[in-house]
Amino acid sequence: MLAVGAGAGAAALLGGTAGPAVAAGPAGAVGGAPAPADLAPYASYWFPDTLPAGRPGPGIVWRSLRDWTPESDPDLAYNRAGVPLAKRFTPVPPNTTARAGQARIASLVSFGSTAQNPAQGSPTSDVYAFGHWAYLDELVFWGGSAGEGIVLAPNAPVTDAAHRNGVRVLGNVFLPPVAYGGDLQWTRDLVQQDALGGFPVAEQLVRVAVAYGFDGWFVNAETDGGDSGLAGRMREFLRALRTRGAAHGLRITWYDAMNCTGRVGWQGALNDLNQEFFEDRAGRVADTMFVDFGWRNHEEKLRPSGDRADRIGRSRYELWAGVDVEARGWDTPVAWDDLVPREGRHIVGYGFYRPEWTRNHLADRSPGAFHAAEDRFWTGEPADPSRPAPEHGWRAPATVVADRSTVTALPFACSFNTGHGLRWYEEGRVLSAVPWNHLGLQDLLPGRRWVVRTEGERPAVTLDFADAWRGGSSLLVEGRPTGPAEVGLHATRLPLSRNTVLELVHRTEAGPVAVEVGIACREPAAPGGAVPYTWLPVAASGAGRGWRTSRVRPAALAGGTAYGLAVRLTGRDGRPVRWRLGMLAVHELRNGVSERPAAPAGLAVDASVRTGDRVAALRVSWRRAPGPVRHHELVRVLPDGTRRFLGGTCGTALYVPALERAGRERVTVLEVRAVGERYTASAPARTSYRW
Repeated sequence: MLAVGAGAGAAALLGGTAGPAVAAGPAGAVGGAPAPADLAPYASYWFPDTLPAGRPGPGIVWRSLRDWTPESDPDLAYNRAGVPLAKRFTPVPPNTTARAGQARIASLVSFGSTAQNPAQGSPTSDVYAFGHWAYLDELVFWGGSAGEGIVLAPNAPVTDAAHRNGVRVLGNVFLPPVAYGGDLQWTRDLVQQDALGGFPVAEQLVRVAVAYGFDGWFVNAETDGGDSGLAGRMREFLRALRTRGAAHGLRITWYDAMNCTGRVGWQGALNDLNQEFFEDRAGRVADTMFVDFGWRNHEEKLRPSGDRADRIGRSRYELWAGVDVEARGWDTPVAWDDLVPREGRHIVGYGFYRPEWTRNHLADRSPGAFHAAEDRFWTGEPADPSRPAPEHGWRAPATVVADRSTVTALPFACSFNTGHGLRWYEEGRVLSAVPWNHLGLQDLLPGRRWVVRTEGERPAVTLDFADAWRGGSSLLVEGRPTGPAEVGLHATRLPLSRNTVLELVHRTEAGPVAVEVGIACREPAAPGGAVPYTWLPVAASGAGRGWRTSRVRPAALAGGTAYGLAVRLTGRDGRPVRWRLGMLAVHELRNGVSERPAAPAGLAVDASVRTGDRVAALRVSWRRAPGPVRHHELVRVLPDGTRRFLGGTCGTALYVPALERAGRERVTVLEVRAVGERYTASAPARTSYRW
């Protein structure tokens, strides 16, 4: 048994107290002055029913889930996700080792502390801005502690980003070990029954997930001291939770800790002691099961687990074998051939515990350094999933599981915005110079980072934060290519017609360079094959001309389907090339038909708190207009008429932590716009804040 899944790995979240409340707010929050924190919305957390003895630490609020109602939740509008779960497809893998239909990956991630985890991003770029969604099936919003709360709901930015990429997000029910403050009463509270035999807390968990817009719960019962009766009630609680949630598309994952005796004993396998929490004689109990970390280097644990799943009529890939990367990341020793062998079928799926190591271990936490670490973790060295490097211990996910994509409908656009940045840009202009993060504003990023095919020297391809067309980042290609360099971007299923237009916003900073855009009208014949692009020339581009917009009409391909998008760069005379792609869009040309979303309405300041007469914290809200909307953006209009970005959200309520008064202005004008999939903006709804 490994206590890491229950103790050491979880202990980082079990501080029990938090520091003084500080303002933390939305993307691009203006100014650096602290604002009052009593308006700040945070990710929600509860105890099932009974609250701890004593008083909570600073900045912590103890709440009972039994008492929660949507109507009484002051932060619901800020935590409610706005993006539905997208459907995914699986393209032909770019290498011969990744497999579709076998092992899948779950990820247990702590995006912040349990208490005071901002609901809508914060004014810093130093966050775990995960973007390799193509390899992930399920994300658990990991957290909870005995001193704060043990039921944790995901915040909206994480859910919105995941849903855009077709990934489910689960909240966390964490019943801590006794050594870390766990109380068996909380387990009893969780599985308590009413007079009719129902499970009130299960009903509440379903209500929370539906109201907040996420996809289910990860249930982790690690408080020892129970008996078989308590284990039986836990099993029936799980069945009730799953059955009640199934009508809403919710899923349940059970963590291998409590066994059928009611005691805690991590098995690291599916066996007689824990099978009843996964499947019993009455049928399915949990949708998936995380089988802890004790399987490590023991082939006799995972193979029998997969075989057992087969025998009871369940998929072996509904079992997640834990891979704890919190401490050592890609240097973690893993018996990969016991889990996902290169020869023969995969044994089970697997689950990363705390992959945010890619950020946490860095001395340089700049966005560029973070994404370089992320690429190495998820795609391996040299960060090209089409050409996996020889393994030196780490088996990167891109070499194991087939990537997925959700790019299936027009219009489609990507400005290569990662959900954080050093500034906020709009059409190449800086609208806020404040660092920011908000995962809900992240684009559908290329899933295969980075597939580059060339007969010459390979250029470097990165997500770069020094400049952008929109959001906080852009795609940068630089090097000294000695032959045409093809950079694969998105795997797609986009219809092509005579009215289809491809649009690139790009800039050559060193060159000159010839640019072509590629459209694949079919997939490779086999995994690892080159994508058969049709190349279309883009207007010639020399250095120093600033951002330019180029449009290509692939009329000759009308009636087909675009299976992939790429760009190809050809330098001249071996000279250095530095080329930046700010936006790639595919849409239908509709003469005389506006693609702007309808304008929101009813923008209002719902609450405000001032610090002196110079800084105010605001809660604002509006009504969403009918029709498709990607997200909303809030700006202030300065006295000279210029606009300053305050934040964005996929919902209809936003917290502004520090609105700074401009000079001696008496009224600050606020505007909110709806933004469409091509980043076309609606007319604004306006209101004002009076000083």
